[in-house]
Amino acid sequence: MKPTQKLHELGQSLWLDNITRDLLTSGTLRRYRDELSVTGLTSNPTIFDHAIKNSAAYDDTIRQKLAKGKSGEELFFELALEDLVSAAGIFRQIYDETAGVDGWVSLEVSPLLANDTATTLSEAKDLHARANCPNLFIKIPGTKEGVPAIEEAIFAGVPVNVTLLFSAAQYVAVAEAYLKGIERRIAAGLPAQVGSVASVFISRWDTAVMGKVPEPLNDKLGIAIAKSIYKTYRDLLASPRWQRAFNAGARPQRLLFASTGTKDPKASDVLYIKELAAPLTINTMPEKTLNAFAEHGEIGEVLPADGGNSSAVLAQFANAGIEVESLAAKLQSDGAASFVGSWNELMAVIDSKSAALQKVA
Repeated sequence: MKPTQKLHELGQSLWLDNITRDLLTSGTLRRYRDELSVTGLTSNPTIFDHAIKNSAAYDDTIRQKLAKGKSGEELFFELALEDLVSAAGIFRQIYDETAGVDGWVSLEVSPLLANDTATTLSEAKDLHARANCPNLFIKIPGTKEGVPAIEEAIFAGVPVNVTLLFSAAQYVAVAEAYLKGIERRIAAGLPAQVGSVASVFISRWDTAVMGKVPEPLNDKLGIAIAKSIYKTYRDLLASPRWQRAFNAGARPQRLLFASTGTKDPKASDVLYIKELAAPLTINTMPEKTLNAFAEHGEIGEVLPADGGNSSAVLAQFANAGIEVESLAAKLQSDGAASFVGSWNELMAVIDSKSAALQKVA
């Protein structure tokens, strides 16, 4: 049995952190589903930037949309929706078989809206309606301004993948927003089942402290943070308030481990897959990491519901001068800025491709 199948049977969903038109048209994504137990995928502006910049697969479609007067952001979202609705079709059977627990794909709102609650909500609703696809998450960042948009989107019945989470405190804020949205639906007599995941970024922690802590602590912070958030997650699911919502038909907002490609060349290339095995969670991984784990991965101990040794490890980082909450805030702010940079690069690629294709035409 392949390591990916073992992880799947443990109860953790394996999602691909990538999408390109070639992945869809070549049959590779279907093969990952059938042979490597992949049951969903995520996307972001960086992924689409690379996909469109490095491939001619989009050129004919871009020409067609240019002829219809589409350009810039509007043109991009049409390309992205086509890809993601196609990918959602590949995972639709899984979505149906799991009654909506698994089989999801994700599309991000414009990162330029990270600090704009009202417009984030408006765009989330619009993209969800345009997709007309039950297993498409709309990604909303878990920033201070994103939190109220998450609550309102859930209340409106828009499935949300909350992104850019780094700490237990940030996670609790968005879990609270999700639950408030669900509770408002219950009070209004609306169905309580609206899909959502909370995406915690892992490897960026270790990159941020590399060279700033004693060598024995290298590549330990991300996993300790993940363990502490997993404990918080399990505690919330066991709380009377959440269980009342479940009794009314709600589903857990599943915890998702993101940014799980290893950045340290001295560490195992499957470090964050091996160490973060846990049921009722998701690990979304880059294509290279997925294939590496399928080839030579192994599953470590299942994450302990009580957080295991995370408190002791985090204390070691505190003693080394790392203030976790302030670093979490910086990582979230830097992550939002990075996505804006990728978004601007993506828009530049769309514009330059459009200009080049119009010349040829």
